[in-house]
Amino acid sequence: MGRQLRPRKPRPSYGTVLDTHSEEEEVAQNKTRSKTRIEDEPEDVVMGYESGGSDFVPDRDQSKTKKSFKSAPGSKSQSEDGSDREEEEEEDEGEEDFVKRPLKLKGKGRAKANTKPTKKKSPQERKVRIVAHGNAMDPTAISQNSANSGPSHRQSASTTTGIRRYQKMYSLPTPSVHHRHRPVPLFNLPNSKVDRLISPPKLFEQPRTEETNGFTSNPKICDRVGKSWGYNVGPGPLWELVEDRSWFKEACKDESENKRTRPLVHEHISVKAGWRILNREQASPYLPADTTTSDGGQFNPPPPVVCSFGPFDSQTKIEVFMFDAFPMARYIPESKAHVFNPGAPAWGLDWCPIHEDDRRVRPTQYLAVAPFPSRQHSPEIGKKLQAGISSPGSVQIWSLSPTRQKEELAPKQKRKVNKGKGKAMDNVDADGDQVMNNTSEDDVDIGKMTCEMILCLDSGPVHALKWVPLPTNSSFVEKGPDRLGKLGLLSGTFEDGSFAIHVVPDPVDVRREAGKAPSDEPIFVHLPAPILKVELEAETSCWSFDWANSEVVAIGTTGGVIAVYDFSSALKAVENPDTPTLTSASHPHVMLPTHYITVHQCAIRALAWLRAPPQRYQVQAANKKRGKTHELPTEEDWDSPTVIASGGYDGMECMTDIREGRGVVMNRTRDVINTMTFAPYSGGPITIDHENIVKVYSASPMMLGRGHLLMEPQGPVWSIDASDYHPQLVVGSADGSCSTTNTLRSTRRDGPVPFLIHKIYHMDYNRNLQEFRMLEKFLSLETQEKPTSSIQKAQSKAKAKNKPLQPDWNTGAWPQEVGVQVATWNSSNGLSNAGLLASATGSGLCRVDYLWGRWMRDKCPYTDISSIRMEGMEMESSTDSESA
Repeated sequence: MGRQLRPRKPRPSYGTVLDTHSEEEEVAQNKTRSKTRIEDEPEDVVMGYESGGSDFVPDRDQSKTKKSFKSAPGSKSQSEDGSDREEEEEEDEGEEDFVKRPLKLKGKGRAKANTKPTKKKSPQERKVRIVAHGNAMDPTAISQNSANSGPSHRQSASTTTGIRRYQKMYSLPTPSVHHRHRPVPLFNLPNSKVDRLISPPKLFEQPRTEETNGFTSNPKICDRVGKSWGYNVGPGPLWELVEDRSWFKEACKDESENKRTRPLVHEHISVKAGWRILNREQASPYLPADTTTSDGGQFNPPPPVVCSFGPFDSQTKIEVFMFDAFPMARYIPESKAHVFNPGAPAWGLDWCPIHEDDRRVRPTQYLAVAPFPSRQHSPEIGKKLQAGISSPGSVQIWSLSPTRQKEELAPKQKRKVNKGKGKAMDNVDADGDQVMNNTSEDDVDIGKMTCEMILCLDSGPVHALKWVPLPTNSSFVEKGPDRLGKLGLLSGTFEDGSFAIHVVPDPVDVRREAGKAPSDEPIFVHLPAPILKVELEAETSCWSFDWANSEVVAIGTTGGVIAVYDFSSALKAVENPDTPTLTSASHPHVMLPTHYITVHQCAIRALAWLRAPPQRYQVQAANKKRGKTHELPTEEDWDSPTVIASGGYDGMECMTDIREGRGVVMNRTRDVINTMTFAPYSGGPITIDHENIVKVYSASPMMLGRGHLLMEPQGPVWSIDASDYHPQLVVGSADGSCSTTNTLRSTRRDGPVPFLIHKIYHMDYNRNLQEFRMLEKFLSLETQEKPTSSIQKAQSKAKAKNKPLQPDWNTGAWPQEVGVQVATWNSSNGLSNAGLLASATGSGLCRVDYLWGRWMRDKCPYTDISSIRMEGMEMESSTDSESA
């Protein structure tokens, strides 16, 4: 006869509510788990059960004397309080909801499950039997113990591990390398309108666009566009799907239109007075140089970069001198890339935003490049230059301009046409020759790279460089002959530990002022002082930064502090070219930080704003869609983003809400976080993890903190950049490769489209010959993800044994000269220029690519783009169902 259990006493169980146990109870539970298991009345075996401890474990004294206790109908085991009985019934309902079906036992004597619905039993009628641990899968043990059942008791659902606890109201999905969650947009703008391309874009030509539904204007459209992006198998974006997903508060001031555009800002700011033009000899201290000196004691110019270009089996070796540039079409005819040499390795690279109306007049694209003084220059973190001593530095302005003007025609090329045969040709002259020009699809103008201007600065070398994200250029249309226009506002952090904003003059106007005709020789301009300068305390230097919009900037310091500045009042104070430089000492009322938050333990290397509209703006957009006229109370502070993602030399990746004043650790790795970017299409920051892994982390509430692996380069990652126009991600790594991948890939690995990584080019270096070679035209590779579970690891090892041995070319060290140090998309000059990609290497060579993608098997899903965007269809937004 089996032993009987003591009756349960009517005492409150705080462990059931709070799920807390003392150390003595945990020890007793561990002893009980090895001896007992529980089985329910329909002979359902609950696997993974862990005993709660107190209610079903007999006292030690009682086990020695083998005394039994039975509960009488009138005993205290039956609750006298009706509320306790109701709580138990509610828990029974929850327990039955979680356990839907019994476990099927293997063997001839397995118990048959009762699939018919049973009547819910009271706690006194539910029977629990104790069977020996280890016989859970033995039907004989169950049948033998079934006859010797004890008194009826019930077990709380919150004390088992096989049944979900009430304290945990969510369930995380099981991680798998073969499954990934679809990215959730960080913000939704119902009924929003955007522009889309209706024909393949061409450089230096105005794109043909039409209005369509935005990516998040409707949940169905969001789902269709997201799935359609997964069919991209090219290195660049699909021109049919590109749209502007950026959000700036300046673009939303005019709420009369649903369409958001990037406006022209800071038009009142002019070029600061005191600038002057230098000759080559005067500008030589500011230019990159070699470490060797001449007989006169001056540094020699940097030596040329010896590099081989072209196909792998027939490369051509050339010497690239400082300020030289050439198109890759010389060696690879189908290439649209350009290579240029700024003279030294560049760590700052950014495209200048130009307003849409001015791009029609001048389609030239401008690129700011910040090289180091020499190839051997290595700055120390946190070490400033001596106060009062100016250190030369430079920023180069390169242009990508068309080779011919719109009204000019290329020389005619003639091809003989047989008269009287075939169809009549429109482009045939009197001699019967067909006229060919360079404007056809077979001969696209890829432009040329030119170093237009060198900005000579006295703040030292540049550590980080970015333009103000919105257009700040002077109008190219209404420009007077005697007026010096500006190209934009350029900001950066310098080796003297400061953050400064400079007004960059227009190179065309500077050449006119100097009386020089356009040529391949750059013009040297000395800028005396910035319009705005931030200098922190003696122990802290400005290291990294990112703009939230045209007024708010976050600066990461070498002391682990994030300083947020609102320059709206300061920039308005710059009324004329003679306005002195604004500093915290001279203008403390407009130059003090609004937030000064300690987030990291050491220097902050990477920083990125999560550019998303405030909740107020989204609620107003939803109310407008539903036809509601009332508006919620507004707060001016909500107009700018409030969340910052940062990474530092301490290996921590944090997300900081400046309204809370503290950072939250998103991830921690044993590595330096060199880069971080915000991806509007992925809904969160993208950064690096251990073992050179590139991961995206979701910032949306429903997927907060969930990370997914995107790619794993062969070396440490130097730079990551995501575009506002498309979901293609570019990664520059220390192994010399510049690669792209799609962040909106399919959710299943076994889907029709593989997870591809496209290597744009690869740098290689011969230490003996001190020569480089640039390799390209690589085949796309499928992402190889490492297994996470022990079963998957065992399967991968078994497969590896059957494969023939192959040489392992992986290595852990690369020359510093081959690393791709910075890469950036053109995210500020319209849809037609969204495929422009600029990158800089440690050799000093920089490159500009023009990339576009293509559909899988050249087939567009959902028939066409209008079906993907659901154009002309009546849709109901998800907010319509949310009636007040």
